[in-house]
Amino acid sequence: MQHSSAKDTQLRESSNQKVHPQPMEEAANQHPEAMEALVSRIFTNISSLKSAYIQLQAAHTPYDPDKIQAADKVVISELKNLSELKHFYREHNPKPVCASPQDSRLAAEIQEQQSLLKTYEVMVKKFQSEIQNKDSDILQLEQQIQEATQKRVKLEKNLKLRGLSGKESETGGAENGNFSLDLSPDLFKSAVEGAYKAIHDFSKPLINMMKAAGWDLDAAANSIETDIIYAKRAHKKYAFESHICQRMFIGFQDESYSMKPENTFCTKDSLFQQYLALKEMDPLDAVCQTPDSIFAKFCQSKYLLVVHQKMELSFFGNLDQRNYVTGGGHPRTAFYQAFLKLAKSIWLLHRLAHSFDPSVKIFQVKRDSEFSEVYMESVVKNFVIEDVDQKPKVGLMVMPGFWIGGSVIQSQVYLTGVKVAE
Repeated sequence: MQHSSAKDTQLRESSNQKVHPQPMEEAANQHPEAMEALVSRIFTNISSLKSAYIQLQAAHTPYDPDKIQAADKVVISELKNLSELKHFYREHNPKPVCASPQDSRLAAEIQEQQSLLKTYEVMVKKFQSEIQNKDSDILQLEQQIQEATQKRVKLEKNLKLRGLSGKESETGGAENGNFSLDLSPDLFKSAVEGAYKAIHDFSKPLINMMKAAGWDLDAAANSIETDIIYAKRAHKKYAFESHICQRMFIGFQDESYSMKPENTFCTKDSLFQQYLALKEMDPLDAVCQTPDSIFAKFCQSKYLLVVHQKMELSFFGNLDQRNYVTGGGHPRTAFYQAFLKLAKSIWLLHRLAHSFDPSVKIFQVKRDSEFSEVYMESVVKNFVIEDVDQKPKVGLMVMPGFWIGGSVIQSQVYLTGVKVAE
């Protein structure tokens, strides 16, 4: 009976071995060193993956594209290594039909690591998206830097032209395309148009202040040029524009504008550089920064010539502003600043005219001269000749004309002997 019982026990154990595959702990017992090495590699791989992930995070603060790319490659490499270890383990250790508690714990750990891997993969994709966004931001910032550099070079060029910078840069601003203005007839023609507009713009506040002070505008216009027959009463504004123009252009043909010349000798190129420098400046800033410059003296003398003291006394009730200008000052009143805009446009035209070689020549037309379409242009466009047998004549020259090279820039005139077409 004892022998039979021992045999039954042996058969049951043999039967149990045939039904179940080899458990993992038995395989581990059979190959303890290999299994220990595998687990060690898994732990090492996970530690490396965590380290790579930390490096990837660190590369974002401060933002470093090269470090981000390198850390990203390490993360991907460690993920591949872990995947290879997983496949290696599954190939050599088939899943048992009945797992032991030890098997369950290891399976749970593996599942945990797989979940972590999925988290890392999501984070990697997120970081890659952020990298693309950062690259886009970098491109925009580079463009802004380029634009700021161009503005800086332009400002440096302005400072050099005004003599305010300490030293010339080895690479000029013109090479960067910031001063693309070329000395040309078209540029001068544009300056003439700007000067004429400035005369027109300054005449408006001047006439308005005369009205406010109770002036007789008909009498004032007649005192400028007597016995002019105007097609419309509103055309008398051209008398005041002519008054401003005649006084502003006195001395224009002289290179120093009939002012006391500065100590420095002016070349054609330096005159053009002065034009470029002042073109970008506010005229009040220009005269306040360099109150002893020839431009500042030009503004003072022309103001005293254009605005009569009787005008100022009636406008302001005193001569304080006139006395301030006479003493070399530049008041910040709206009226004086309006005049400075006019003075700047005429001065720019003068600097430009004498930048050409030979210099641009100015010409005027006298009253009662016959109208010539070659040398003159009527400020009133829609006029009709009253007597077809008699040519219209010049009543007022509102703006002089210019000879530049072989071309003519017409003078602006107000004609008599015409009427306005309705």
